[in-house]
Amino acid sequence: MNAIELKNVTFTYSKHIPGAVPALNDVSIEVESGGITGLIGHTGSGKSTLVQMLNGLLKPDSGTVLLDGIDIWAEPKKIREVRFKAGLVMQYPEYQLFAETVAEDIAFGPKNMGLDGDELDKRVREAARFSGLTEDLLEKSPFDLSGGQKRRVALAGVIAMNPKILILDEPAAGLDPAGRRDILGGIKRFSRESGTTVLIVSHSMEDMAMYCDDVIVMANAKILMHRPTAEVFSRAEELTAVGLDVPLITRTAAALRQYGVDIGLDVYTVDYAAEKILEQL
Repeated sequence: MNAIELKNVTFTYSKHIPGAVPALNDVSIEVESGGITGLIGHTGSGKSTLVQMLNGLLKPDSGTVLLDGIDIWAEPKKIREVRFKAGLVMQYPEYQLFAETVAEDIAFGPKNMGLDGDELDKRVREAARFSGLTEDLLEKSPFDLSGGQKRRVALAGVIAMNPKILILDEPAAGLDPAGRRDILGGIKRFSRESGTTVLIVSHSMEDMAMYCDDVIVMANAKILMHRPTAEVFSRAEELTAVGLDVPLITRTAAALRQYGVDIGLDVYTVDYAAEKILEQL
C-alpha cells in the first residue's frame, strides 16, 4: 500500500482574487510505504504547499489526499488525528521550543495523544536516542543547547508521537557539515529501524543524493518527475531547465566524459564515483 497518495490535487492561495495562480495544479503522486523520499524544486514550485496538504494544515480546493489509503478529509472533525499520523517538522523548528526541560518538550506531543507514565517515558527516551540526544541532556533546558541540539529536540518531539509518516522541511538548514550528517544520518537510521516513511524537502542536492531512495521534482505547481535518485540526477539538463542543480560529483562525472573518461551520468555520490573510477583503472 502507498503511504502517501495525492489524486488530482489543486490548491490556490487567495483564490477569490482575480488572477490568482494555483500553488498546486492537478498534482497526482504516489509514495510507497517505508524508505526516504526527497522533494525538490525551486522557490515557489509548490513544495511547502504540498507538505502542508499531507499534514492537513491546508485543504485542497479539489482532489484527494490519502494516507495509507484513507482520505484525510473524509471526516474533517478527525483531522487532528492525521497530524499525529503524519508528523511535520517545519524549517527551523527549534524556534518553537518552549518547555523547561528537553524531556518535557519531547513529551508534549505524546501527552496530547493521551500517553502518560512508563509508556510516555519510553517514547521520550527512544525518540531522544533516534535524534542523537544523550540521556544527560533530557533534564537540561532546551534553551541552553547548541543550535544542532535544539534541532534534535524538535525532531525528537515529532518522532515521540510515533508517526507512520515523517515529513521534514529543510531539516539540516543552517547547520555545519558535521551537524547535517548527524541529523540526516539519525533520520535515516530512524526510518530503517522503525519502517517509517520519510519525506524530506531540501535545497541541498548532495543531501538528497546521499540519503534519499527516490526523489520527487516539482516545477510550476506540478510534478515534473518522480524516479529513483540515480535516475533523477542523471537527467541534469531537465533539472537545470527548471532552475535546479545536480550534485557536484555528478557535474564532475559529466566533465570527465568530455575528456574521454566515461564513468556514467548516473553518478551521484562520491563513493559510487570512486567505484566507477576504479573500474576504469
